[in-house]
Amino acid sequence: MSTAASSAHASAGITVRDVTKVFYRGKEPLTVLDKLNLEVTPGQFVALMGPSGSGKSTLLNLIAGLDRPSQGSVQVGQSSVSNMADSELAKWRSQNVGFIFQTYNLMPVLTALENVELPLLLTKLSGAERKKRAQTALRVVGLEDRSTHYPRQLSGGQEQRVAIARAIVNDPSLIVADEPTGDLDRQSADDILTLLTKLNTDFGKTIVMVTHDPAAAERANVTRRLNKGQLS
Repeated sequence: MSTAASSAHASAGITVRDVTKVFYRGKEPLTVLDKLNLEVTPGQFVALMGPSGSGKSTLLNLIAGLDRPSQGSVQVGQSSVSNMADSELAKWRSQNVGFIFQTYNLMPVLTALENVELPLLLTKLSGAERKKRAQTALRVVGLEDRSTHYPRQLSGGQEQRVAIARAIVNDPSLIVADEPTGDLDRQSADDILTLLTKLNTDFGKTIVMVTHDPAAAERANVTRRLNKGQLS
């Protein structure tokens, strides 16, 4: 994952146009996003803030192709995410999106290297190439020396670094992060934010991050606030 190679295919612009998302509680409709528009330029680092229930994670899921809008369209790069068939969408996600969550979702029975390698099992890469890419991703996040450690042998900040290595091992054009520092102490959180900034500036990754933390939002190029289904 060289800087030059990554930058060449790293950036994806995002266009969210007139998106409405309605959930139902029984028969009662609940409009979470209401005719929302968002433009993210390629290589931008955007923080989404707002009160709980304002639709931040819903918007992130729509951008990442984990959910579909009730109305409107979502485009990432040249791909119309909101119009893809399920099988096509799954393939697109695996090739283009890196996911980072508040919970690290590591497999406790696998080493750090094996956890990072997991997304590559869906590819046609050889075992040797998978291992090489996983080692490169761990090197990018500064954990090359912990490759044989299991999650229980790592700190929370180190676990999140492994999760970030797993998110970038496919060299995605887009990284989505949902409260990536929410479970971490201040020092570990700052370390993770420095790493995300590096992925943005050195590797040209487009990043959309949901956060409640003003210190996290300060690391982004742009901060947008969601309230009652609308962006400001």
